[in-house]
Amino acid sequence: MPGSIAELLELFDLETIEDGLYRARPPVTLMQRVFGGQVLGQSLLAATRTVPPDRAVHSLHAYFLVGGDPEVPIVYDVDNLRDGRSFSARRVAARQHGRHIFYLTASFQVAESGPGHQDRAPQVPPPEDCPSLADSMVTTRDAAAAAVLAAEFAALDVRYAGSSAPGGVLRDPAHPALARMWMRAADRLPDEATLHRCVLAYMSDLTLLHASLVPHPVDIDATQRASIDHAMWFHRPFRADEWLLYDQVSPSAQAARGLSVGRIFDTAGALVATAAQEGLIRPVGLVPY
Repeated sequence: MPGSIAELLELFDLETIEDGLYRARPPVTLMQRVFGGQVLGQSLLAATRTVPPDRAVHSLHAYFLVGGDPEVPIVYDVDNLRDGRSFSARRVAARQHGRHIFYLTASFQVAESGPGHQDRAPQVPPPEDCPSLADSMVTTRDAAAAAVLAAEFAALDVRYAGSSAPGGVLRDPAHPALARMWMRAADRLPDEATLHRCVLAYMSDLTLLHASLVPHPVDIDATQRASIDHAMWFHRPFRADEWLLYDQVSPSAQAARGLSVGRIFDTAGALVATAAQEGLIRPVGLVPY
């Protein structure tokens, strides 16, 4: 996975095969399957390339169907569902080995004005006072995952700002599963709004599912984890190379699935995006009936 901003940008350098058809080169990685955030970001980029330039994505909804092969290029096929006066809709099918591995539907809107409000950002330590996510994981039960994070995601700067894990600093009887992270690209990105949205989609998949496991004394290495679906809503302008607070809560975990929701704030407290995901959290070796 990207070890530098240059390698991160290569992820979003899609080859145009023909109108609405794109191909992404596989990154160098030791991971056994394609990182979900990679497919999210690349699918969003492919969809955006087919939309009129006066429209920006405001929402996406996606399903992960099959784990992707990290050694094979992914082909993205964009279907134009609608171009209205204010909104456009696109559906993207990602394929490998002749089968679909992922579907995304995205909606785009022209810039408009209207009434506005937002939640207040939580109070957390500033990112410079927070340890890196990898360092914080070394001191917990997630040492193996920390090594993978440090090796595979060096293009991102992710800081641990607290959780409700045993011994953690966050406590809320109404929300037993809480986790907060600061995140950004580790270096400056080009001034292209589409790229920043795609990078945020990429980052949004990194820790969201794990929030559903925070309060449980499970062995992470003995838990099968996989994203099932993912949704995002983009509210306000932002830069993915500036600090963003990922305020994550898991309202429910059951039946080997965990649901997590994340609010994403900038350092000024503006709510710039919201993400939601349900994923598989099954003990390894447990055969479903």
